[in-house]
Amino acid sequence: MGIILYLFAVLLFIPLTTINIIIVIWKNAWTKGFLKTLNQYFFTGAVGLDIFANYEFRTLWNTTLRTRRGYNFGIKEETISSALGKNQQLKTLSVIGWMLVYILWAIDYQYWKKGGHCANSIIDLQN
Repeated sequence: MGIILYLFAVLLFIPLTTINIIIVIWKNAWTKGFLKTLNQYFFTGAVGLDIFANYEFRTLWNTTLRTRRGYNFGIKEETISSALGKNQQLKTLSVIGWMLVYILWAIDYQYWKKGGHCANSIIDLQN
């Protein structure tokens, strides 16, 4: 039963996302501006997917992106970038982990001189 629900949810994700984007633009573009609305929608959506993927794919990330003694991926409410940043500081990233850190560093140019994307994405979850 769980696999059927999972597959159904995955199959519905793209069409529902498309419909939602259209409605978000229609409801907000006139008051907030078209580009600002799209940017905000995709940014918050990306963060939500990032948090979901950090938790849902924790076994994959813990196997491929860090060394055995590194900081664990899969903490609820944390992004992949935050966990990467913590492993970056601990110097416990695998080769693939370092490659991902450098890709994110290159994409997020606003943090080039501030330690990079992952170092600036670290979330303190102890509060």
